[in-house]
Amino acid sequence: MRGMEAITKPALPACVINCVHYDKQGARHDITLDAISDVVANEDNGFVWVGLYEPSEEILEKLQEEFGLHDLAVEDARNAHQRPKLEAYGNSIFVVMHTAQVVHEKILFGETHAFVGPRYLITVRHGASLSYAPVRERVEREPELLVLGPAYGLYAVLDFIVDNYRPIIDEFRQTADSLEQAIFADTYRRQTVIRLYELKRELTQMRLAVAPLQDVLAQFTRTQSALLSEEVRLYFRDVHDHALRVNESIDTLREMLTTALTVNLSLVTLGQGEVLKRLGAWAALLAAPTLIASWYGMNFQHMPELNTRYGYWVLIAVVALACGLLYRLFKRAKWL
Repeated sequence: MRGMEAITKPALPACVINCVHYDKQGARHDITLDAISDVVANEDNGFVWVGLYEPSEEILEKLQEEFGLHDLAVEDARNAHQRPKLEAYGNSIFVVMHTAQVVHEKILFGETHAFVGPRYLITVRHGASLSYAPVRERVEREPELLVLGPAYGLYAVLDFIVDNYRPIIDEFRQTADSLEQAIFADTYRRQTVIRLYELKRELTQMRLAVAPLQDVLAQFTRTQSALLSEEVRLYFRDVHDHALRVNESIDTLREMLTTALTVNLSLVTLGQGEVLKRLGAWAALLAAPTLIASWYGMNFQHMPELNTRYGYWVLIAVVALACGLLYRLFKRAKWL
């Protein structure tokens, strides 16, 4: 019977994905929202991690009451249109991070807001965002690191978000490589240019999510807050390094796409020039016999050539010679 109680989770609102207490040994205990204040009141009792997805007003107000969250931080968490940032409110910090997912070859963006205090970690997800269940499973396999407190849980979330950028970049790089091959195809495809533009636009939006996150992570490595021990700051330094590499990859890929668009425009312009040269060459070839034929098409009676026996054949030879000379000229000029 006790075993059944150990695995039975308490009933939680739909927007509350998890409400977990990790004790001093890093062991997990599922609790209700009403039990949070009792757990937090015991200073020697680990910390609480609450995971939310697009929470309602009532849930945010309930957590604000349980943890004593700042009004401005709660207001930001309620509105999912914040820039990546790190703000301190007394002995707690509030962090905004942008998340990304690829759905039907397009990047969808979301936000994760995190409240971190001495005894708690609250993660609030909005929009396109993967579940943090794998993150919790990972940290629960390392109870010796969970004893570092809620800051280590925040590191695990940040590491998960940044690592999730990498497969997106790799997927878009493969798409860019295939589009580059399409650029050099013999036939022009308008859809190729459209897809190149869409890729560059989405990568620009992704850079707006990653670049500010570097500043947030840099603050974590420099801050002297009591919430982050020196050991935990080492982990944040590693995530910062990953974010730098992701941002560099985004910049490189954007430059490649810009170059691809420029090359595509150059090839289209070059192709149009080649077509115009060929049309001009054939027009010149047709102009020679047309000019001669129009000369003899006039209704004049006294033209000496009309009465000669071989005048017609001489005219044909002159036309053929003129066309042959023009053809050879244009062939040497590579217009034909």
